[in-house]
Amino acid sequence: MKRTAVLLAALWMAAGSLRAASVSFAVLKQDGKPLAGAVITAEPESGKSASPAPQKAIVDQVELSFVPDVTVIPVGSSVSFPNSDQVSHQVYSFSPARRFQLPLYRGQAHAPVVFDQAGIVTLGCNIHDNMAAFIVVTAAPFFGRTNDKGGWMIPSLPDGLYRVRIWHPLLKDPTKMLERSVRIGVGSNEVDMKIEDVTRPVPLKARPHSWEY
Repeated sequence: MKRTAVLLAALWMAAGSLRAASVSFAVLKQDGKPLAGAVITAEPESGKSASPAPQKAIVDQVELSFVPDVTVIPVGSSVSFPNSDQVSHQVYSFSPARRFQLPLYRGQAHAPVVFDQAGIVTLGCNIHDNMAAFIVVTAAPFFGRTNDKGGWMIPSLPDGLYRVRIWHPLLKDPTKMLERSVRIGVGSNEVDMKIEDVTRPVPLKARPHSWEY
């Protein structure tokens, strides 16, 4: 079985204060190519940080696909699931972090769904098995996704010890996030995170996924 090693390199330098840093993350595969669409979160190991404010997000259904196909939101956020297709959909999730099922509908037929527990939520449609998407619910104050170059940046991060988590739709176990303690401070550092290659197939799709730049 082919295996892929992911290198999570955190490079930072002083950003106007000795107590904060501008942190740039680069997520690369073993062959040196960037890993696009990876979710990264960071929170202090001490637990002393303000929780991010809940957000209102939208996951639409367009051309038999969820748009966007990966959404990252803070705990307590709500997500609306409008249906812009001409056919009906029935959105559901059996994930422990949030179980729900919306009756068959078109247009904007249902109230937003609130996600009040951290975790990975896998979305599907009971009518169209090829539709798949994910919602990552996090309590971390810093979160984002890597771009087509495998990069993501936090403009100003107070120094200290952080729990950094990484997740990608094609991890061997997509229900869990990989994690590592990282010390943030003035200067530079590199952190390696290695994972096994994907052992499950890429979900069927009607359009390219956001993690496949």
